[in-house]
Amino acid sequence: MLNPFALALLSEGTAYNPMDAAGFGGVMWTWIIFLVALPLMWKIVLGPVTTALSQRDAQAFAAIESAEKAAKEAEKVRAEVEVKLGEAQASAAKMLSEARERAEKREHEIIELAKKEADSMRERAKADIDAAKDQALAAIREEVVDISLAAASQVLKRRVDAEDDRRLVAELVSATAQKEG
Repeated sequence: MLNPFALALLSEGTAYNPMDAAGFGGVMWTWIIFLVALPLMWKIVLGPVTTALSQRDAQAFAAIESAEKAAKEAEKVRAEVEVKLGEAQASAAKMLSEARERAEKREHEIIELAKKEADSMRERAKADIDAAKDQALAAIREEVVDISLAAASQVLKRRVDAEDDRRLVAELVSATAQKEG
């Protein structure tokens, strides 16, 4: 295999002129300029680009670590929330059960109170009825005594209203009422 320099020399047939831009000299100077400029380009252009890419990679890794840490923290918080939610649900169920028990107890108390009040009202009504009955019977007895005395006065043709006569008729009416009752 031939060297490119040698190939260029053979193909031209003339002497090699490194200043000839149309010949192989242009390629050579391009390579020389490129190699001389390469450290400067590396320093000015590629250095900041490489630094920026490294910083970007570092930021990406930091963001990934931060996201993983946030995900772990979120999972931890979610677990805590689930535990607290479970506790709250248990507490709510307990409170509901206690409220239901209190309501049932209060219901029984109200029913018992209503029964007692109904019994009390029934007893009062019975006592009122008995009192009214006794009062009515007393009024009827007195009326019967008055009618009996009036009838006796008519039969005897004299006025019968002495206290003894009244007492005697009242005892007679009471005795008759007791035999019937």
